[in-house]
Amino acid sequence: MDRSAEVDGQIAALAAQLNGELASLTAAVRDRLATEVDQLGGDERLINLLGASVEANIDTALHVLQHGIDIGRIEAPSAAVEYAKRLAQHGVAVDALIRAYRLGQDTFLRRAFELLPFGDEELIAAVSQRLVALTFAYVDRVSQQVVAVYEEERERWLQNRDAVRAAHIRRLLGEDGIDIAATEKTLGYRLTGRNHAGVVLWFTEDKGLDSPVAVLEASVRRLAERIGCIARPLFVPCDATSGWAWLPVSRDVTEVNGEIVRSVTEDGDTSLRAAVGRPAVGLDGFRATHRQAVQAQSVSLIAGREARTVVSFDETGPIALMCTDLAATRSWLIDTLGALAIDDAPHARMRETLRVFLSEGGSYAAAAGRLNLHKNSIQYRIRKAEDELGHSVREKRLHVELALNVCHWLGPAVLRPR
Repeated sequence: MDRSAEVDGQIAALAAQLNGELASLTAAVRDRLATEVDQLGGDERLINLLGASVEANIDTALHVLQHGIDIGRIEAPSAAVEYAKRLAQHGVAVDALIRAYRLGQDTFLRRAFELLPFGDEELIAAVSQRLVALTFAYVDRVSQQVVAVYEEERERWLQNRDAVRAAHIRRLLGEDGIDIAATEKTLGYRLTGRNHAGVVLWFTEDKGLDSPVAVLEASVRRLAERIGCIARPLFVPCDATSGWAWLPVSRDVTEVNGEIVRSVTEDGDTSLRAAVGRPAVGLDGFRATHRQAVQAQSVSLIAGREARTVVSFDETGPIALMCTDLAATRSWLIDTLGALAIDDAPHARMRETLRVFLSEGGSYAAAAGRLNLHKNSIQYRIRKAEDELGHSVREKRLHVELALNVCHWLGPAVLRPR
């Protein structure tokens, strides 16, 4: 026996009854969401807008149930759309928005089931099933619409926010007489009295990511967590595939652990690179550490495929400064190393052995330990290197050691072709 008309009548009567409880039902849903979804509570203005969104959704859903309106023609209420936009602007995760609709449906159905009449169990079961199906269809349609609004607004908001931030930061880096208090407020980041570590991140190739900047920003957040930042980091895109960041670290931090940075860059995309400056305090430190990170980046860019995933200014400072005139650096290096600057595998082994030997204070044993070679092999390679240099390594030692470090970091860009 077809009882669909009877089921529809029961649902319409139930919707009318619930409509009389609109205010209390709205309050119940709003309070539950603000309590159980952490990201939705705490801001009174957002909670008030949440209430408006909940009320508008319940009111629309009740009209659908009461009058048999085709859900395929339903559009998300304006209050729900505005709430989704506001969440996007506040950086609330989209998962919180989706969960809010699920919890809202659950609260609505619990109250509706309490109001179902006792007696005809078959009819009650049919009404319950129809009620669940209709509310699911409503939530599915409206949540898709508000999520689309959220994502569009989030992208627009980030672009506008980043444009404003970028303009302030560029002025901050290049101008004096800046209103520091106003700039700190705009950036949401304290400049004075804080120890900053500058970082530059970029992709070396296009991997077809939907939003490379979002990946860079997420990497900065992970890095901040792993090194134990004392506050939220500051990030701003430099262009579509690179970004600048400042990590607020405690005053006793004098360098950023390269292994931690490397663990973040190697988490996923292998084309992600990072350059790190030395932590420094205050506005001058904010500028200096960024300048160092950019200079360290130049080492990586010149080295190309030979570059490490992470380069720090502490490791490459002198080399970074020499990158400003690469032609002059290359000419000096070839004059200093002679045939040892030839770009092939045998000369590369000699250069690396001599570099390690000099860095270990001229100790054959220490160099053998670092390179996992026999001491005699180290002695042989050093003699061969001296033949290529045309003199003993004790002559012009500082020049030779610096030239070898330049080779180590910049590779073929400064070497003599075979």
